Amino acid sequence: MTQPYWLPDAVFYQIFPDRFANGDPTNDPPRVAPWGSPPTLWDFMGGDLRGILQKLDYLLDLGVNALYLNPIFQATSNHRYNISDYYRIDPKLGTMADFRALLAACHANGVRLILDGVFNHTGRGFFAFNDILENGKHSPYRDWYHIRRWPVRAYGEGPAEDYDAWWGFRSLPKLNTANPAVREFIFGVARYWVEQGADGWRLDVPNEIDDDGFWQEFRAVVKTANPDAYLVGEIWTAEPRWLQHFDGLMHYPLREALLALLRGELSASAFAARAEELYRLAGAQALSMYVPLGSHDTERVHTLLGGAEKTKLAFALQMAFPGAPAIYYGDEIGLEGGKDPDNRRAFPWARAAWNHDLRAWVQRLIALRKRTPALKRGAFRIVAAKDKQNCLAFARSLGAEAVLVVLNTSQVQRHCHLPVADLGWEDGRIVRDLLGGAEGIVAGDILHWDLPGQHVAWLA
Repeated sequence: MTQPYWLPDAVFYQIFPDRFANGDPTNDPPRVAPWGSPPTLWDFMGGDLRGILQKLDYLLDLGVNALYLNPIFQATSNHRYNISDYYRIDPKLGTMADFRALLAACHANGVRLILDGVFNHTGRGFFAFNDILENGKHSPYRDWYHIRRWPVRAYGEGPAEDYDAWWGFRSLPKLNTANPAVREFIFGVARYWVEQGADGWRLDVPNEIDDDGFWQEFRAVVKTANPDAYLVGEIWTAEPRWLQHFDGLMHYPLREALLALLRGELSASAFAARAEELYRLAGAQALSMYVPLGSHDTERVHTLLGGAEKTKLAFALQMAFPGAPAIYYGDEIGLEGGKDPDNRRAFPWARAAWNHDLRAWVQRLIALRKRTPALKRGAFRIVAAKDKQNCLAFARSLGAEAVLVVLNTSQVQRHCHLPVADLGWEDGRIVRDLLGGAEGIVAGDILHWDLPGQHVAWLA
């Protein structure tokens, strides 16, 4: 399977549109919440597409070159996973002209933009479900959903009883994707937005549409519209089966292992075994995986790791792993946040609220990754995993170029003995840390390297 050529060069930035930037207050809904107020499941804060466009210079300065937007189509919630019109930009986010302006500015600056595809379920306001509510068993769209009994009661407390809904939420009725008319509608939406210029889809809960034929046809439709469109599936577990349908998956299993390592919940050797397993499972699509440290569905990385120092280590590992690294908006400045909805706070544009050292670190990592082919396209392998020393080392190799990533998770300095003959590093070769500037010399087939506690090095 051929993946989009641009994926190994991509550094993603995920934006929850209502919370990133308010570029046009005239489209704010009534009773808009103050920017930066505690997030709730219901309140809107006024973020929009114009806001993203106006802050594109901030994103370019950071170094990202791909955006993933949470749903932007018309819906009644701030998360917009209950879509009522798949062909209309939510008026609270702007207009089609705003979308085209953002897309044009992104493409003019070499930035790709992928959209969130919510095709397992709709909102109650979607025309087909609304028709069912109005006409009951006489609705021509009764077979678009999984109706259990009549009349359909879509409102009230408790889980949905009259129809299938995502996790039982009444507001998210599940589509009947076995219905040819439903499939035709979904494929039409997928094709339309790619033809408008979107660079791909992040597919929401695709495992809920457990139908290989559906996803094969979906892929064919999108790839016919644009062979280089990126399809990434939100699969939370390591299931290679899904790689036959998507270019890559959201690499939550790697995120989980990485954070467990830095939180002291996983040893260096256990992490090494897991990382090698995940790399093997991804196979030829390892470079097309979407590698997050956080998302709108997880607690903030800065909160989980207890501060900026471990967060810096997490970013340094993420940016060196195979796949496209992804930054959840605000993580680069140390934005805090617990579970949903607290992880969807408004971006604080007052620079005094930023952790500037963390942002500069992320900016530097991105710049180094961009100019180091081995970090983008190189093969991956574990070089050392020493539990007593809390020392981990892995390499990315491409031809004659290799980068050795060394991590010390302990609180004290460690002297690491690293076998480097397989990297082509011969006796007497001088090795330099791309992150800190320190140098060392290979002795025989071993590199001796002193690494301070809670520290990482990129050696080349």
